[in-house]
Amino acid sequence: ENGKRVGFYVLNWMTKEKKIFAHKDFESKIRVGRYGVDINVLEEVGIKALEEAMEKADIIVIDEVGKMEVGSKKFVKVVREILELDKHLIMTLHKKSRTPLLQEIRRRDDIRMLEVTPINRNLLPFKIVQLIKGERL
Repeated sequence: ENGKRVGFYVLNWMTKEKKIFAHKDFESKIRVGRYGVDINVLEEVGIKALEEAMEKADIIVIDEVGKMEVGSKKFVKVVREILELDKHLIMTLHKKSRTPLLQEIRRRDDIRMLEVTPINRNLLPFKIVQLIKGERL
């Protein structure tokens, strides 16, 4: 609103279904910063999207896994299942968050972590494509 962030939405890229799951005006027991989080919406749209991607997609994209998302045990379970698949996965992690799931992901030796910075963010899509194609960087 008026150029200011007031919330966050969850999007199913396959179906284009999109719903707000966190907003400054939401009344919720789960709060992250100034945002109330509606876990039901996250699970209704987000988990459905991830389950469809597990079944149908060659590349799974999750933007992002952070404090809001790990408030859902179901979301955490599905992310762990995805990590065990033999599929390409592009996932953004909240840099400062130290939740058990994020620490677990960061400790894995079968992933490639790329930090997004103002300097490299325009080149990262090309690097990611190279990695998926199996090219050396």
